[in-house]
Amino acid sequence: MTRLLVVSNRVSPPVGEGKANQGGLAVALNSALRETNGIWFGWSGNEIDQFSGQINFSRNDGVTTATVDLEAQDVEEYYNGFANRTLWPLFHDRIDLAEFERGFAGGYERVNARFAETMLPLIAPDDLIWVHDYHLIPLGSELRQRGVGNRIGFFLHTPWPVLRLLLSLPHHRQLVEALFDYDLLGFQCNAWRDGFLEYVRDQFPDAEMQDDGTIRIGGRSVRVIACPIGIDAQDFMESAASPEAETARQEMIKSLDGKCLIIGVDRLDYSKGLEHRFHGYERLLTDQPHYQEKVSLLQIAPPSRADVASYQDIRKGLDALSGHINGEFATVHWVPLRYVNRGYDRTSLAGMFRASRVGLVTPLRDGMNLVAKEYVAAQDPDDPGVLILSKFAGAAEQLKQALLVNPYSPEELSDALAQALDMGLEERRARHAALLESVQREDVHWWLRTFLDALEDHGAEVISLDQSRGGGNHGGIPQIHQSLAAPSFA
Repeated sequence: MTRLLVVSNRVSPPVGEGKANQGGLAVALNSALRETNGIWFGWSGNEIDQFSGQINFSRNDGVTTATVDLEAQDVEEYYNGFANRTLWPLFHDRIDLAEFERGFAGGYERVNARFAETMLPLIAPDDLIWVHDYHLIPLGSELRQRGVGNRIGFFLHTPWPVLRLLLSLPHHRQLVEALFDYDLLGFQCNAWRDGFLEYVRDQFPDAEMQDDGTIRIGGRSVRVIACPIGIDAQDFMESAASPEAETARQEMIKSLDGKCLIIGVDRLDYSKGLEHRFHGYERLLTDQPHYQEKVSLLQIAPPSRADVASYQDIRKGLDALSGHINGEFATVHWVPLRYVNRGYDRTSLAGMFRASRVGLVTPLRDGMNLVAKEYVAAQDPDDPGVLILSKFAGAAEQLKQALLVNPYSPEELSDALAQALDMGLEERRARHAALLESVQREDVHWWLRTFLDALEDHGAEVISLDQSRGGGNHGGIPQIHQSLAAPSFA
């Protein structure tokens, strides 16, 4: 394999066994970087008084990382500003929360230019360059302007906004034109890919659109594919069956005192639909009171981006709503809603997933959502829980045997909860078997190989979601058994 140069906002170097949780995405990328003697480049997470462009090199477990420090103004305008207060809400259909400030956009362009300039000495002529996520959309264009002729791919881990919302972004054409300087664009699912193609048809009528998703415009050619990321399914299944996970499962069962567990695990974010989820659960207890003192909802929601006002508002609102529900329905023997603002290691989560009857994954909009796949992988095939999944998560295109719901409807959430709680063993097993087959086949290694094969332009057909049911392989990418958590380039 040609040497791989990965670029992301933050870098996730390998960690030793037991030291920390490592995202499934980081596990797969580190595997490819190790195999190709590649480099992972990005922001260190540190701030300095004045940007110097100095690269901090480190080598851990056979993987080289190269990081740079950013000025406080860079962090505020590029990361906290344009990335997380403009693009993130816009890409998740929350235009009401998007902040369009000229300084944010300027910082975004400045940092992408600094990344491009700084990483130039690292690029060898035959390197494959793989840029990740919404923080770095202009990076490919910045590299082209500096004479880089390598094949460059870009993968968007978030949804792509619908046309009418993207048009609200100042200089939206400039942002999309930057994407034309990549050789390959990857989206999590067909819905996000098709949304991008719709924008191109509307705003660039002179673009030539080919059946395989290739766009030819202005002397450039870029291929657009749907390539859903997965988890390291085998590793997560082994973790779920470990003695440590079994201990966590038994402790959870003991605390339930015979009640059925409904579980949700989400980063605290307005895109996750937690307020709507709580209202759906409240509707279940109101409309079908026979479930009272029979079920318990555990919502794990570690805080994120605590310095952003909208996230502070989310936490306050959920604190109040969870208190209201418990005040309305709790008895001296039963707390209907356990709302926890802290994270847990992946082994403990696997045990909690296996102890539950229902996994509640109901984001209002999500690029993929790997918690849904982790929930499936954690289940005991002989007595599996039921996955309730939002129609608006990218994972819904693959996990069709879940109970798919509209997360905006409390009635629909309530009905799905009742259906899941009452579902018989035979149906639960059948649904789980189909879901697990998909999770295992299209795992993180399948995703990695599919994208890199297309980027290397071997001429091999890129498998679409609707064609990928015949089995996949890992293309020589080794199975690396490390800690696993939901991936993030935050």
